[in-house]
Amino acid sequence: MATIDASIAPTPRARRIDWLGRSATFCYLAIAAGQLLFTAFILLYYYPPTLTGNFAAWDEKPIIKGFVAGDTAGNLFFAVHVLLAAVITFGGLVQLVPAIRNRRPALHRWNGRLYMLCALALALGGLWMTWGRGTWLNYIGAIGITLDALLITGFTALAWQAARHRQFADHRRWAIRLFAVASAVWFMRVGYMAWGLSTGGAGIGKAMDGPFDLFLAFANSLLPLAVAEIYLRAGARGTPLARQATAALLTVSGLVILAGSAGAWMVMWGPYI
Repeated sequence: MATIDASIAPTPRARRIDWLGRSATFCYLAIAAGQLLFTAFILLYYYPPTLTGNFAAWDEKPIIKGFVAGDTAGNLFFAVHVLLAAVITFGGLVQLVPAIRNRRPALHRWNGRLYMLCALALALGGLWMTWGRGTWLNYIGAIGITLDALLITGFTALAWQAARHRQFADHRRWAIRLFAVASAVWFMRVGYMAWGLSTGGAGIGKAMDGPFDLFLAFANSLLPLAVAEIYLRAGARGTPLARQATAALLTVSGLVILAGSAGAWMVMWGPYI
């Protein structure tokens, strides 16, 4: 009977571990955990008084400008803003799940349309509340909000255009960029708590005018956008070293997000519900 020499027999090639994919999944799950906590806070703290018309209850939690007696338009704008905040936060998480995109394309399309409409409404409403209602503590913070609103508007238009022309690879990239900047309000809160836990609050001013405040006014949108851009480029045409470095960046980002989300729940959200 013939035998095969094991020394020359072909051996199956070991599958390489996709560290970039795994780290991206971990980072997404960290974001999802934090944003679900944020959604729960909005639903439990803001929804009951908003839907019952008890707008004055908004101010039980420290806020720059919530309920203002006699300001009917401003109060209604704020009410719509907080109601849509829960919709866009949860809807964005659903939109990024590959299984839903692949197996439930109709749900993906309609949820995407709702997400983009909410993003535009929140961006334009945020601009009005900032410059029309004066919901800001310093000009740098107001400019940061304005920049984020412009990015949301631009990325929404580009994501929509790519989808209309069935350029789905481009659509996915613009949608990820949109998610990064549309989550800036949440990233700001997580960023504050992660920084506060690690430094004791160094550089944070009483009127949000300290060095870290001014940095975060822009970093809350530009830093997640930069990480998303690095991930997209590494996944598309990155070298093995670039992919490994990006995987490490996403892993560290996920850990920071988990720490900041836990801090935000313990300090900013949990005590008020």
